[in-house]
Amino acid sequence: MSRQRRDRPQAVLSVDVELFDQTPAYRSARGTTDREGVGLEGLEYLLEALDREGATTTAFVVSRAAERHPEAVRRLADAGHEVASHSHSHRLLTDRSTETRREEYERSRERLRELTGQPVRGFRAPAFDIPPGHFEGLRQAGYGYDSSVVASRAVPGWYGGEYDLEVPAPASEAVPGAPSELTEVPASVMPGLRLPLTGTWLRFFGPGYTLLGMRLLARRGVAPVLYVHPWELVDLPAVDGVPERVYWHTGAWMRRAIDRVLSQPFEFTTAAALAGETGRDSHTPSDRQGSG
Repeated sequence: MSRQRRDRPQAVLSVDVELFDQTPAYRSARGTTDREGVGLEGLEYLLEALDREGATTTAFVVSRAAERHPEAVRRLADAGHEVASHSHSHRLLTDRSTETRREEYERSRERLRELTGQPVRGFRAPAFDIPPGHFEGLRQAGYGYDSSVVASRAVPGWYGGEYDLEVPAPASEAVPGAPSELTEVPASVMPGLRLPLTGTWLRFFGPGYTLLGMRLLARRGVAPVLYVHPWELVDLPAVDGVPERVYWHTGAWMRRAIDRVLSQPFEFTTAAALAGETGRDSHTPSDRQGSG
């Protein structure tokens, strides 16, 4: 991996590593596909693109997907990227019991640590769905930071409207009463418009929208935190009942868009690096003790 120029503003292009059949849209569909591992080719493409640009990333990995395809997760770690948790099952946390949520936090962290041999410090909730007690649950499970807050306006049928935090800060600044030793690294929104910069919104509005948002944030001294999914970068199988919006601008279109994002004059780094910029230790207590 080539060295990046340190005079560039920082940005994070994070990857939510879930497979197509783990998405809510697929699980609620009438049809199915017999294709296995839909999204893995997109992850391979991202690894190549990141290496080409000398960029690093944080991969928020669903540990059940990692159990199915451990070699893909090991390649991420071996390439020097951060592996963090995206839960174990990729089910909405607000639909889970307190005990099951604890398992989602703890099992995913331990499984990913076993697969990579590296500490797992970060967590992102599926669909940015934050249940009551989320931050305390993460603290107890040994995480150092979270990246589940999006300061988006409320959109019907979507997330948004709950949070104002737009820069890395103690979690207590996102949710009063949350543990202050846990850092929140929020995903970015377009200044003024307050819609997310990436994910579905990149496919809806095009890369020019995302690039403009990145520049506006950088002028304010804010590092953009973006996110994509590997399945967005592949040609998806037609599945009866999956909404058309899921297919919009996936495959080759999205690969070209990601190439444009990565070619911008930013230093693409990890979410853990931004969490460390808050002036707090981004390692978890168990990692410091050598057991994580």
